Order: sequence, then C-alpha cells, then structure tokens
Amino acid sequence: MTTLSMKKPGTTKLARRKDPLEIIATIVLTLFALMIAVPFYNVVIVSITGQAEYLKAGGLMLFPTKPDFDSYTRLFQNKLLWTGYSSTLQIVALGLPLNVLLTFCMAYGLSRKGWPGRKLVFVLVLITMIFNGGIVPLYLLMKELKLLDNLWSVVFAGGLNTFYMIITKNFIESLPESLIESAHLDGANEWTILFRIVMPLSKPILATIVLFYAVDRWNEWYNSMIFLTTPTKFTLQLVLRNIVINSEMQGAAASSGAVSTAAAFTMGVKMCAVIMTMLPIMCVYPFLQKHFAKGIMVGAIKA
Repeated sequence: MTTLSMKKPGTTKLARRKDPLEIIATIVLTLFALMIAVPFYNVVIVSITGQAEYLKAGGLMLFPTKPDFDSYTRLFQNKLLWTGYSSTLQIVALGLPLNVLLTFCMAYGLSRKGWPGRKLVFVLVLITMIFNGGIVPLYLLMKELKLLDNLWSVVFAGGLNTFYMIITKNFIESLPESLIESAHLDGANEWTILFRIVMPLSKPILATIVLFYAVDRWNEWYNSMIFLTTPTKFTLQLVLRNIVINSEMQGAAASSGAVSTAAAFTMGVKMCAVIMTMLPIMCVYPFLQKHFAKGIMVGAIKA
C-alpha cells in the first residue's frame, strides 16, 4: 500500500518566498556585523605584522606575508604586565561578589511596595545617576579609611551601579508576588526570601549584571590611577596604558629618520594591548550569552 503525500498547490512557492522586509533586515544586520568584524580582524592582523610591511600596506591588509610577533614579545617581556593581570583578577574576585550582593539587596528592598520611604530612597538613588560628589571627596574618604595604595580602595570605589540596580529591581518586580507572600506565611524572613527564592529565580538578570560588573572591573583603570601609587599594584588596563604611552614617548624622542618606524611599532603595541584586554571577556561571554538577552530585556521593562 502506497501512501501519497498531499500538498496544497502553491505551498512550495509560498515557503520559498521571502518577505522584502526580512531581506532588508538581513542585509542591514550583515553590514553591521561586517562593521564590527572587519576592525577586529584588522586589530589581530596589525598585531602580528612587521613594521615595514605595515607601513607598506598603509595600515590595512588581509594577511601579512611574514607574520611578526615582535610586539607580543616586547609586551610579554614587561614584568608589570603579569602583576597587572594579578591585580585585575584580584579586583574582579573581590569586587564582583560585593557588586552583586549590594545590587540585589538594594533592588530587592526597593521592589517591596509596602516598605515606608521606598519612593524617596529610589529618587535619591536616581539623583546619583546625574550628580555625584566627585573624585576629591572620594579620595579624602579613602585617605581617612587608610586605603590609599590598597586594592580595596579600587574595590570599594565601585560598589554599586545605579543603572544595573534599576534593571535588577524591575526584574524582581516582574516575579509573582504570590511567591513572596507564601514565603512570608511560612515564616521565612527577608534574607531567606532573597537568597532562596528571589535569586534562584533571577538567573537571567543575575547573569546579565555579573557580565556587566565583570567587564567594568576588568576595564578598571581610572580609580586605580587615582588611588594606587605602587607600580606592582597597578591594574592591567593601567599597565597597558603606561606601556603604550612609553612607546609613544620613545617614538616622539626618536630621530626624524626613525619616526615612522617607531610609530609603526607603537601601533603594534596598541593592537596587542587591545587583544590582551578583550580576550578574557570574549572567553567568558559565550557562557552567559543565553541568559544575557532575556535578562536585559525583562529588566529594562518597567513592571
């Protein structure tokens, strides 16, 4: 017995037909992807290009004929690079749990509608997005706490981000209120509700703010420049900044016949510094990507 498949006439043609808006969106998104991918590819190529070939190509090439890793060698030979990695990892390890704890505690507190003074506190928090006390009072505070030239000064200086707290608060408000009410009826206190009910249900927004804070901590350089004075305690970004500035100063001090060569070497060092900065974050991001889009979209919608 043979089974005949019945197809409606024109079904294949309709399935193959694409919406013009879909085609336009695909083209636009492809162009945006190229706008991001091409500069990044050029960064990688310049970092492994020799000075003479870089000058000959005018700065843009598909692939170097003779790859040269001299810029990486010079960068890795600097001992401060490894102390910078160590300091940055310590700041991430110490600061990230503190950021997440403070953000969730304040977001949960401001999300409870029955708490007195909630709106006033929320308005005061919003004001800090526009106005702040400045770096001088913060420096004097760290001096009074005897935290100058200490990594804890950099950790405490970025304890909470107002924007991240707001999207976390909106996410918590989107959770069913009946869950929290049931927990109250069962005798759970606020800490139990926060850590055993709210946070397990907030994995999307938790992954989002962890990524945000991790990037902020990894890119930390301004506070370390203000509060740290010992070179061996400098963060990675500050170390790379100093390496690039020193290479530029060496190029400026060179003779007129060697200026172009020095400039090419400076560009290679810059590109190496960019790669050394982005690589760790690029390795972490794929593990959080599945939660990232959901968390940022839900947290950005006001409940």
